[in-house]
Amino acid sequence: MSLFKIAGGTVYDPANGIDGEVRDIWIEAGKVIAAPTDPAVKPSRIFNAEGLCVMPGGVDMHCHIAGPKVNVARKMMPDDKRLAEKVVRTQSTRSGTMGSVPSTFATGYKYAGLGYTTAFDAAIPALAARHAHEELRDTPIIDKGFFVLMGNNHYIMEQIQKGEPERLKAYVGWLLNSTKGYAAKIVNPGGVEVWKSGGGNVHGLDDMVSHFEVTPRQIISSIAQAAIELGLPHPVHIHCNNLGMPGNWSTTLETMKALEGRRGHLTHIQFHSYGGDPDVQSTFCSEVPKLVEYVNSHPNITVDVGQVMFSETTSMTGDGPLGYFLHKVTGRKWFSGDSEMESGCGIVPIVYKDKSMVHGLQWAIGLEWYLLMDDPWRVGMSTDHPNGGSFMAYPEIIALLMSKERRREVLSRMHPRVKERCTLPDIDREYSLNEIAIITRASPARILGLKHKGHLGVGADADVTIYTPNPDIQLMFELPRVVIQNGQIVVEQGEIRATPEGKLLHVAPEWDESHTPHIQEWFEKYYTLQFSNYPVDDHYLRQHEVVATTP
Repeated sequence: MSLFKIAGGTVYDPANGIDGEVRDIWIEAGKVIAAPTDPAVKPSRIFNAEGLCVMPGGVDMHCHIAGPKVNVARKMMPDDKRLAEKVVRTQSTRSGTMGSVPSTFATGYKYAGLGYTTAFDAAIPALAARHAHEELRDTPIIDKGFFVLMGNNHYIMEQIQKGEPERLKAYVGWLLNSTKGYAAKIVNPGGVEVWKSGGGNVHGLDDMVSHFEVTPRQIISSIAQAAIELGLPHPVHIHCNNLGMPGNWSTTLETMKALEGRRGHLTHIQFHSYGGDPDVQSTFCSEVPKLVEYVNSHPNITVDVGQVMFSETTSMTGDGPLGYFLHKVTGRKWFSGDSEMESGCGIVPIVYKDKSMVHGLQWAIGLEWYLLMDDPWRVGMSTDHPNGGSFMAYPEIIALLMSKERRREVLSRMHPRVKERCTLPDIDREYSLNEIAIITRASPARILGLKHKGHLGVGADADVTIYTPNPDIQLMFELPRVVIQNGQIVVEQGEIRATPEGKLLHVAPEWDESHTPHIQEWFEKYYTLQFSNYPVDDHYLRQHEVVATTP
C-alpha cells in the first residue's frame, strides 16, 4: 500500500499528550502508522505542513442529519431553501441546498469542509431505521451512525413495571442489533408517552406515566443499567424532562442523581440549565454553576452543550410536548409525529435574536458550560444542530471560547439583564488550541467509545484536518487547508476533491436470545408490521464497522 507523509506540522493531539509539537504523521491503508525505521522506505506522497496546525478530524457527537423528522423539516421550510446558499454540482460533487436543514449531500460536503469527519444523528425511532440508513448513505465523506430512541418505548416501560430487567436488557440488545444503531437514547422519559396518550406531560422524575405505572426515574436508571451490562461503548444518552422550561435545572440535577453513579451522557445541557419560575418570564436566569459543581464532582457524567447561536433555524426534537410548547410560544407552524409504540417528535421554525433577553441568556448559558467545566474531556461541542443553530457555527463558537474580549463585545449588544442573570461577564478563561482539539475531537470520540477516532496515534483512523494559522480564529476554522478522511484528501483549499461514502458505525451487542419468543409475541400483538420485517437487513449496509462492546 502507498505511504502518505504529513511532514513538519504543528500537531495538536491531546489524546496522546501532544500540545503544539512539530511532528510528522505517517498514513497507510487509511490508518495512522509508526514512522518507518528503514531509511530506504520512502512515502509515495508528502504533504508539507510546515507552519500549519494539524489536528484529528472533528467528531460531532450530537446532531440531527437523517431520518423522518429531518426530511419533514426540509419540506416545512421551502422559503428557507429558496433564500439559502445553493451547493452547485461539480465534477466531484452532487448539487444540494443549505438553509437550517441542509440536504443530504450538502450536509456531508459542509461537515467535511469544516474539518469534521464523523457525525452521529442523535434521535432515530427504531421503526424509521431504514429511512435513516438510506439518508446516511446519501451523506457523503463523513463516517456516521445514529442513536435509537428508547425512553418512551412501550415494551421497555412494560418490563420496568413488571420488574423484568433481563427482558429489558435483551430487548435493548435486540433493538440495537435490529436497527444497526449505535446507542440508547432517552428523550423526555415518559413525557412523550403521556403527550401521545392525552396531550399532557410529566414534570418531575417521580411523576407516574399513566397506563404503565412507571416513572421517568425508573426509565433512566433501567436503561442506563442495561447499557452498562450490554457493554455499549457509549452510555445512555439523555435528553432530560422539562427541556427549555424556566426552573428546569432542578429536574436536570435530579436526572444526574437518578444515574446513581452509573455512566450517563446528558445532551444539549444548555437547554436544561435554567432557573426561575415557569410562570414568570422575568425570573428566567442561569443556574449553570450549581449543575457544573455537581458534574465536576461526579466523573460518571459527561455532557455536550447545545449552544444557541443567533440565527433563523428549525427546532426538531423527539420531545413531542416541547414541539407544541414552542409552537404556542412562537406562533410558528408546527408538525407533530407519532411512531407507534416508540416515540414522537415536534418540529417548529425558530429565530434566535440577540436583542431577546431569553435568547441572549441561552447563548450565555451555553458558553458558561464550556468555560466553567474543570475537565474539557467531559464536554463535547454541539449546537444540537439545527436546534440551537447550524453546525456551520462551530468556528464562531471556537472563536468565542478563545477570546473573552469577543464574548464581552457580543454581550455589550444584548439586553442589559443578560449580564445580570449569568456569570459569563465575570469569566476570563480563554480556551487554548489544545482544549479546542479536546472538545471538538478527542473528548467526543472518547465519550462515544470510538478508540480509533479523535486522535493521531498509531492505529487511529487517518482522519486529519490541517489549518492555516490565522489571527482571525473563526476564519482559521472555517477554511481548513486540507481535510483527510480515511487517508484520502477530501478537501483542499476549500474545494471538495473526493467524495467517498464514509462508514456506518454501529454496535452488535450480545444479548440473551432466549427472550426472542416473548419479544416476538408482544411485537406481533401490537405493531402494524410483522416481526420478521422489522430488522434492517445486512444489504442496507455497504461500508460499515461494528464497534466493539465490552460486557
